Amino acid sequence: MSTVSDSPADAAVRTYEVKTHGCQMNVHDSERLAGLLEDAGYVRASGSQADVVVLNTCAVRENADNKLYGNLGQLASVKAATPGMQIAVGGCLAQKDRETITSRAPWVDVVFGTHNIGSLPVLLERARIAEEAQVEILESLSVFPSTLPTRRESAYAAWVSVSVGCNNTCTFCIVPALRGKEKDRRPGEILAEIEALVAEGVTEITLLGQNVNAYGVEFGDRQAFSQLLRACGSIEGLERVRFTSPHPAEFTDDVIEAMAETPNVMPSLHMPLQSGSDAVLRAMKRSYRQSKFLGIIDRVRAAIPDAAITTDIIVGFPGETEEDFQATLDVVRAARFSSAFTFQYSKRPGTPAAVLEDQIAPDVVKDRYLRLAAVVDEIAWEENKALVGRTLELMVSEGEGRKDLETKRLSGRAPDNRLVHFSADFSGLSDSSVRPGDMVTVEVTYAAPHHLVADGPVLAVRRTRAGDAWERRTSAPSAPNGVGLGMPTVGVPAPLPPAAPACG
Repeated sequence: MSTVSDSPADAAVRTYEVKTHGCQMNVHDSERLAGLLEDAGYVRASGSQADVVVLNTCAVRENADNKLYGNLGQLASVKAATPGMQIAVGGCLAQKDRETITSRAPWVDVVFGTHNIGSLPVLLERARIAEEAQVEILESLSVFPSTLPTRRESAYAAWVSVSVGCNNTCTFCIVPALRGKEKDRRPGEILAEIEALVAEGVTEITLLGQNVNAYGVEFGDRQAFSQLLRACGSIEGLERVRFTSPHPAEFTDDVIEAMAETPNVMPSLHMPLQSGSDAVLRAMKRSYRQSKFLGIIDRVRAAIPDAAITTDIIVGFPGETEEDFQATLDVVRAARFSSAFTFQYSKRPGTPAAVLEDQIAPDVVKDRYLRLAAVVDEIAWEENKALVGRTLELMVSEGEGRKDLETKRLSGRAPDNRLVHFSADFSGLSDSSVRPGDMVTVEVTYAAPHHLVADGPVLAVRRTRAGDAWERRTSAPSAPNGVGLGMPTVGVPAPLPPAAPACG
């Protein structure tokens, strides 16, 4: 492992900042990038310009390349005024564009891909010594990312990768071409990582994969994922288990049974629909149809009545007719999602869908998007109203309630991952304080489409090892506290960042 030079000219500790765009896989990769840099002697920048700025990019987001070059343009003048500053670009867009980045932005020092994030410290040192850009893009994974050091964003909730890559060929998605075929970790490695995290105070983990329920395909075990969920149930101290994102074509009943029968697997499920039209699903190369999708939803609800089900939907895919769009609305009404991440289709260079005929006019796409969003919000609000009067145990979070300071509320996540803002009224309890990671019991008094409110007094507080872990981290004055992700700085990982659809 290369470390920062300790020559007299470089005696000052160098600082870093990681800026992340995209899905949870990128968020978790950024935690690893931060861990690598800290392992190499860098410290997180705080209140001043970082010596190293890392942009972890996404190729799925709309206008991703324009946003990247806009950010790089802004950094050019900053770098010119900051001697020794370095800029690195990684992630999916770096994997796709390669040398294009350094030709359009010659002030970039390092370009690295999705398969070699572990090379970043070495590439930065090479670029500094050679005084020229270093571009290293591998075509396949060299080291499984979970073996790399990680600076986790949360003290009490963690991502755990079960696989990387994807074997699907959805026509709108370029991710499989950039992250490669699915590579699975062995169950023992995953469980050992979870146990180590729990020993540090983590009480919630989210199993992460581009197609998480295909886990086991590489070593030929079709029930490996359900077995993994059940194994998580036997880990003492692990209170909450989530996973994202599954694929409807491979979502099997053994997974539903494991969810229902394993107490610490939470009643929340992200199930990407993408479209409710069989014709559009066929054009997307999504290997399921409307009836199969709704059958999954029905079986999940039969086994787990309180499950909150979320989804991803794309409107305006090439060739989508008004009839196709109405089929999507029909599925939304039947499935009754607790929330949906909705996206207007836009061309992604390098995907098969980008060259399909019958591209939909932007004004039609926008109209459908607005109509879909209205139906999604209406149903989500109705589902949330049904919870008024319900008593819930929340894991307290920090940074998820943007108005908490002015409303004098705190925020937390329910077992089904709904966000609840609750009154900081501990008048009926001897314990009048809680920490992120602790548990509180509250009664829901109000529902909005995207959150719940509990304005009565807190009914119970349960201080936890997770809260202890948060307190240890925040009380250590020299402890860097994470990566700049454009997300809440501390808290339970959200089910999906709204910036990008799930790869499922």
